Amino acid sequence: MIVLSGFMMNALSYGVIRSLGVFFVEFVHSFHKLSSEVSWITSISIAVQQLASPVGSALSMEYGARAVVMIGGFFAFLGILLSAFGNSLLYLYLTLGGVTGFGWALVFAPTMGAIPKYFLRRRVLALGLALTGNGLSSFIFSPLFQALIDAYSWRGALIILSAIMLNLCICGALLRPLPVPEDSRQCPEESGKPSKCTLFLRKMASVLDLSLFRNRGFLVYSVGMLLIGTGYFVPYVHLVPHGKDLGLSNYEAAFLVSVTALADAGARLLSGCCADLKLFTTLHLLVLWNSATGLSLLLLPLGKSFPGIMALGLLYGLSAGAFAPIIFAVLPDLMAIERVTSAVGLVLMVMSVGGLLGPPLSGYLRDLTGDFRVSFLVCGGFILAGSGILMCIPSFFSRASLPCQKKKSSGLPPKEDEAAVFSALITPSFTDQSLDTSQTTKLSTVSSEC
Repeated sequence: MIVLSGFMMNALSYGVIRSLGVFFVEFVHSFHKLSSEVSWITSISIAVQQLASPVGSALSMEYGARAVVMIGGFFAFLGILLSAFGNSLLYLYLTLGGVTGFGWALVFAPTMGAIPKYFLRRRVLALGLALTGNGLSSFIFSPLFQALIDAYSWRGALIILSAIMLNLCICGALLRPLPVPEDSRQCPEESGKPSKCTLFLRKMASVLDLSLFRNRGFLVYSVGMLLIGTGYFVPYVHLVPHGKDLGLSNYEAAFLVSVTALADAGARLLSGCCADLKLFTTLHLLVLWNSATGLSLLLLPLGKSFPGIMALGLLYGLSAGAFAPIIFAVLPDLMAIERVTSAVGLVLMVMSVGGLLGPPLSGYLRDLTGDFRVSFLVCGGFILAGSGILMCIPSFFSRASLPCQKKKSSGLPPKEDEAAVFSALITPSFTDQSLDTSQTTKLSTVSSEC
């Protein structure tokens, strides 16, 4: 049931974000606004979801994953429901972008942090199954949303979608609390006891360790991910309107996202298997898959018919999906394992800046040129530029392990070390402060976006 909860949570957060492009054309026609202005809706929701994830992590540490996820599900429901009654884009920025994005932040991080605590064995498999929810749900949601729009208009479709969001509360209820160890139940002495607000701020500070930017390798990596984030999210926002610009029917355009998302889900699983073969370093794989993603965007404008666009969209889904699991796998090679949790939170925040700017830039270029071909070329250029920056990381041209890799594995048996590295891929710490950090799993958000 825990894995099912994680699967549904991914489906109802990132799966919905990826399918919001179906509403894009409806918003343009309804509000008579430019593509660049409408693109801010999805950009804000992505940015808020990633920027607020550390808040969800800290709240989960203080109050438990179950309560935080259920509250997040209510925020997601409320934001989408209020959006159905919007009469301006500014209103949708606040509701569909801000409120809903914040709800998804409270849902995603605590759930992904809770799953590994329930599995001593097959932990990687449990997380992998949960993370496939966004790809498989996108395959269903895109044509489903189009059918709801045709039947009930975009306002009616959002009302129905808001009701579906309430299932996130059920997902939260499935996250039953684990028994608390006896030694952690002892109450601290009253004298000098910090307030709950102080403890919360301390946990937030532990997630956001800005001193990591003094690490040259991590600084270069962050700059590269900023450029990559600018182009990475664009196809899921603008692939549907691009298809409609080329004369595809509503359902053919929606099916493009479905095929892309399905390829993305399969590639995520295969990418992990390729990484386990250890034929290449994780940094080499990251640059390889990211470069393939950028090239697929450069080729996307060549598609003129439904089969051609679908084939190129499939190529993008495969490369982007293979890239996603490797994003955070590189971090243990750049720093000690105990700092990876903070590093992942910072990387997600950096990518959220790119995700905030990318879709509006793409929409602006569409308004200037009349189609999305130049938009995809520019976004592909950003991604390839990110690959060039990543190649500047000192360890890229050497297969030798960095000194910090020795720290990473010291003091942990092989199986525990492997689990720690994988759990670092998902992000911030959801552990009780009384537990030994060498025995707890540190997690938070994925970018599974990616």
